[in-house]
Amino acid sequence: MSTIEQKALAYHRAGSAGKIAIEITKSVSTQEDLALAYSPGVAAPCVEIKRDPAKAYEYTAKGNLVGVITNGSAVLGLGNIGALAGKPVMEGKVVLFKKFAGIDAFDIEIDESDPDKLVDIIAALHPTFGGINLEDIKAPECFYIERKLRERLSIPVFHDDQHGTAIVVGAGMLNAIEMTGRDISAVKIVCSGAGAAAIACLELLVDLGAKRTNIFVCDSKGVLTTARNLDGEKAAWAQDTSATTLSDVMEGADVFLGVSGPGVLSQADIVRMNPHPIVFTLANPEPELRPELVREVAPDAIIATGRSDYPNQINNALCFPYLFRAALDSGATTINQEMKRACVVALADMARSDARFSKDYIVPGLLDPRLLSGVTPKIATAAWRSGVARKQLVELEYADDLKDLAESLL
Repeated sequence: MSTIEQKALAYHRAGSAGKIAIEITKSVSTQEDLALAYSPGVAAPCVEIKRDPAKAYEYTAKGNLVGVITNGSAVLGLGNIGALAGKPVMEGKVVLFKKFAGIDAFDIEIDESDPDKLVDIIAALHPTFGGINLEDIKAPECFYIERKLRERLSIPVFHDDQHGTAIVVGAGMLNAIEMTGRDISAVKIVCSGAGAAAIACLELLVDLGAKRTNIFVCDSKGVLTTARNLDGEKAAWAQDTSATTLSDVMEGADVFLGVSGPGVLSQADIVRMNPHPIVFTLANPEPELRPELVREVAPDAIIATGRSDYPNQINNALCFPYLFRAALDSGATTINQEMKRACVVALADMARSDARFSKDYIVPGLLDPRLLSGVTPKIATAAWRSGVARKQLVELEYADDLKDLAESLL
């Protein structure tokens, strides 16, 4: 067992087991307090909510409460380890919601593999929450589950493994493309991986201006081509080409996006790319090719990974706390493409405005104190302008409020 594993076990076991607890937000120190918090006084808000369900946001914690929900079918790099074994990850997600955005969250682990039953269970939980964060649910079921829940519910539903990764990749990619003097509509992109995160990244890159005809996707069997009789999400990315291997399509590539596994990429593949290559090796904990090996053959490369011990960490925590903060505060009924795009641009702009902006600083750091007040208002504005928010927030005033919140969370 490694030192980090030993430390992690001790960390989770110390004091109160796990990482989270529940706190009381009202005084409960007198008999009258008890009568107001519970029977008989609690009947009054119940009656009001029955008359007007929107009052739940005024009289309960619903408006600042997110459900972090999994069935444990695709947990980190561990695979299908089941709902219970995935609980430490879900608790960790709850910690990030609270620490970075002041959002209360509950982790809900559901022992159910049938997609339709899982949809029904999660949908039945929706009165509790102001938003739902789906986590670590395997592809292709995750696409179906998110789509069905978004159709049924009038609260934000967000599968972070797909869209969180895509948003941060999009921000880093915009800056890397600008830094190398390229036009996003002309870059050739090779993607290793065709799972949930990969497909969402590619969809968002197309939304940002990349051309589908310039994107080549590989799964474990090689290049997605029209000759392979693919279906589902993969079919949309099939190219009419004779290329069959990753190495075949790396010739003349501008961008490599790895969302697959270790050892997939070689130094010879990097050499096949155009000068000043953009290399995102996001497999965790071991990337498709380590950055130092990329640098040996391409010193001018811009490299990003999913790891905290290398520059340019692509981490979902750069976006999901702020997306949900904006969605909850604006009363958004969904998290739509406009909100995701606003998050991408805000993150990219924040990195560009920093004196550290360089090939080793294309996205902000996770602990950047500007994130909450700098990114969230842009998302809330996009929610209002795109017609999914119930409340219009004045951007500058909202940013000031969030600065105060950020200081209280330090």
